[in-house]
Amino acid sequence: MAEKVIPYVKMKSPGAQDLGNIEVASEVLEIIAGIAATDIEGVASMRGNFASGVVERLGKKVHGKGIKTELSDEGLAIDVYCVIDYGVSIPNTAKKIQEQVRQTLETMTSLQTQEVNVHITGIHFDNPQVD
Repeated sequence: MAEKVIPYVKMKSPGAQDLGNIEVASEVLEIIAGIAATDIEGVASMRGNFASGVVERLGKKVHGKGIKTELSDEGLAIDVYCVIDYGVSIPNTAKKIQEQVRQTLETMTSLQTQEVNVHITGIHFDNPQVD
């Protein structure tokens, strides 16, 4: 089973005429999946790395952080690394993330995902206001 990070995913153009290839960069898939995951109620943030943290501190939003795409013989696999809010149901929230990411990728790119793996990397606690 050879797994590799995908630089581009080739797609067939819809319709009767073949006008050429459509290639979608893996970064685009990561951005789509990241936005879809953060739209779920209960997701506090996505896990990033040092570089994405620095970029966000400079005022730029990094939509693809916390997402990893892999293409294997079985198909496209998406890994979502996120922090959820304290008090939400982890299984229900993870299921919603899986469904939303799968549906959004299919709607926007017509790509079928083999699997969407959700990794909960932390819990976000609200800090109570001190008077």
